[in-house]
Amino acid sequence: MERTEVVLGNVRGEIQLFSDDNKAGKMDISVIGNKLTVYHTEVNPEYEGRGFAKILLEKLVSYARENDLMIVPLCPYVHAQFKRHPEEYNDVWFKETL
Repeated sequence: MERTEVVLGNVRGEIQLFSDDNKAGKMDISVIGNKLTVYHTEVNPEYEGRGFAKILLEKLVSYARENDLMIVPLCPYVHAQFKRHPEEYNDVWFKETL
């Protein structure tokens, strides 16, 4: 059984994914003001191919929506998913305009 947990320290933190009480993956994040920046997504090798990165992404997005945050997708995986499915993520995708 999988469960996710958002662990935020001062500003930096992680979204952690556990499978049967073993840490299976994480996203490195920070929250400053109304911006949630995601830097990196990592799934442990023994858990790859099970859709765990997608579970982490779903938790990230639901956390942002629940807390009125906009996501800055510096993580290549998250950015690729946002670009592939903009209709799913436009409401939380922070797009900087110059």
